[in-house]
Amino acid sequence: MPDLLLNNIARHITLTPEEQQIVLNAFSMESIKAKTVAIQPGDEAHFTYFVLKGVLRSYTIDDNGTAHILSFATPGWWVADMYSYLTAKPAILYVDVIEDCEVLILQKKDSERLFQEVPKLERFFRILTENNLIANQQRILDKMALSAEERYEKFLDKHAGIVNCLPQKYIASFIGVTPEFFSKMKATMLRRK
Repeated sequence: MPDLLLNNIARHITLTPEEQQIVLNAFSMESIKAKTVAIQPGDEAHFTYFVLKGVLRSYTIDDNGTAHILSFATPGWWVADMYSYLTAKPAILYVDVIEDCEVLILQKKDSERLFQEVPKLERFFRILTENNLIANQQRILDKMALSAEERYEKFLDKHAGIVNCLPQKYIASFIGVTPEFFSKMKATMLRRK
């Protein structure tokens, strides 16, 4: 399974076999059961997960108790409370497990050591950060310019492999509508087909 991590890295940089081993040694592996809250606000979440198996989601809960999903993480994706990871302050997000998962965990202190031992990893993580910034910007623009149906279609394109394992209320939250509106919208879309 660590091959998934090395393949993810190889999409952007080339590591020697020795560098690959240094990288693998920096991570620890953990299995987490479904319905587990892996990170919650206030936690010292100075680490990032690389998903080997399963599905996680990151989200926040507003003052009315409504969850707002920021992302889903599936095999080959990274997920963290980036605020806690980068600032060494307590987490502000929830990350929970939707489907039993196996993750590789990289502590912030270990990433700093990795950057010293394998400097090209800084380039890799810069590329990940840039891609994340682009995706977040596009999501904001989509929220402003696209209809709920169009946002749902984009969601289906991007997350086709996990749609069937997600509760409908999670998809509704991700595209920014209530579960009731989402149900009516889907029914309308089906009638049109």
